[in-house]
Order: sequence, then C-alpha cells, then structure tokens
Amino acid sequence: MNKRVYALLGIIGPLVAYISIGVSIVRSPWFSWETSALSDLGHTVDSEAAPIFNLGLLLAGFLIMVYAVTVFKRHAKYTSIFLVMSALSLQLVATFDEVYGFLHVVVSVMLFLSLGAASLTYAIERKSSLAAATFMTGLISWVLFGMKAYSLGVAVPETISTVMAVSWMIYSAIRIMRA
Repeated sequence: MNKRVYALLGIIGPLVAYISIGVSIVRSPWFSWETSALSDLGHTVDSEAAPIFNLGLLLAGFLIMVYAVTVFKRHAKYTSIFLVMSALSLQLVATFDEVYGFLHVVVSVMLFLSLGAASLTYAIERKSSLAAATFMTGLISWVLFGMKAYSLGVAVPETISTVMAVSWMIYSAIRIMRA
C-alpha cells in the first residue's frame, strides 16, 4: 500500500474512536460529564450504546496499530513501540469492558500510561514541542483530577489526555503524508 494510505490511518483511527464515543454519548442520556467515565458507555450490561462504543474502540485500535507499525515506525521508531502498546490497550479496554471489574481498570490504566509514554517519547525523539505540551496538559488534567481540584467525572481527564495525544498523532500523520 501507498505510504499516504497508511498515514491516513493515523487520522482515521482516532476519528473512528471519537465518532463512536460521540454517537454513544448521544445515545446515552444518562451519561454525565460530572459523574461518568467514558468506559461507562461500553458497559455491556448497562449501556445500550456498548456495541457502538466497543466496536469503535476496537476498530480505532486496529487502525492506529497498522499506522504505528508501518509508516509511523519509520518516522518515530521508539515512539511507535508505545503507540502500538496504546493501540493494543485501547482494544483491551473495549474487550474487557467494565463488566470485568478490576481487569478493566488495569487495561484502562495501561492505555493512559502508554499514551503518556508515547507523547513524552515523541516529544524527545522528534523534538516536538507540540507533543511536550500535550503530555504536560494531559498529565496536569490527571493530577488535578487526583487532587480533586474540580468535581467532574473521570471522563474529563480521559478526554483531555486522549485529545492531547491524538493531536500530535494526527500532526505526525499529516507530516508523513506530505513528505
């Protein structure tokens, strides 16, 4: 396949995730930014939107993984390792939804730690101030949440940290497509 097609997966993958999350939120009037986690949308017993949410995360993880092991690997060798871990963790979050209890917590933590590691590694490897800023913003959102500096649900730092990581990922995909 053409490198531009593979690079496009670095854009389409995250978009698939956010579209499935958005559709799931619209279909879940009970969802609250004040009390919910994004994973609540994927609870196979309690959420009618679970198939949309979980399938979206599985597909997004697959597309991001293909991006990470093809053209992105040549662009940022070390970061690609953490991006593969993030993509796999995203798929595990969908596979082991909240019904699985502690296992879901473990794979969710793996997702956010690997995204943070990917952001930090990309900042160093590519000397990217965007990735450094997104890493710090994501980290601060989690620290403030942990300190209970604001009274919103965990969906807020989840969203902030993933949007931050996705911003440098999409930027890298655009750079690869233009090269």
